[in-house]
Amino acid sequence: MSEKYGIGSYRRFLQGDETALEDLMREYSDPLVRFALCFVKDISVAEDVVEDAFATLLFKRRHFSDCENFRAYLYRIVRNKCVDHLRFKKRCVSLEGMENVLVGVDAGLAAETRERNAKLAACIDRLPAQYKEALYLAYFEDCKAEAVSRIIRKSKKQTYNLLARAKAALKELLVKEGISYEDV
Repeated sequence: MSEKYGIGSYRRFLQGDETALEDLMREYSDPLVRFALCFVKDISVAEDVVEDAFATLLFKRRHFSDCENFRAYLYRIVRNKCVDHLRFKKRCVSLEGMENVLVGVDAGLAAETRERNAKLAACIDRLPAQYKEALYLAYFEDCKAEAVSRIIRKSKKQTYNLLARAKAALKELLVKEGISYEDV
């Protein structure tokens, strides 16, 4: 199980295995780029942010006792790099045009499904930034609440409350748009 979250590869990297960092990058690059893309809205910037995150991992060699801490650490590095980038550029965080990233790309989607997905993305975009971030990590990146709390630097209780409020707000917006919450 530890290999699933890359802790085994990271430990090999710490012991000097050159290929272990490549394994980590292969395993985490795509989800980290998608996560960064929610913040920076530009694929090339998101890829640069992830490269910077791996450089940070390379130079700040921390030791982890479990895989969830390591995974949360990676996402926190990317989040912090994105926030730094946004502070520098002074842009607002928006999920406009992110339908394909959030729900997956499938050329064969029916028109009705695409319309529903567009409405879903629009509803998510109208949520406060904290809600979007927590929902993305919990549901699109499949992070447990403990990992989400470490990434967004809130207590577990605050994270559970934040997720509950985010789901309630999203449900309300979906109902207004005529989308059944259970269909999502």
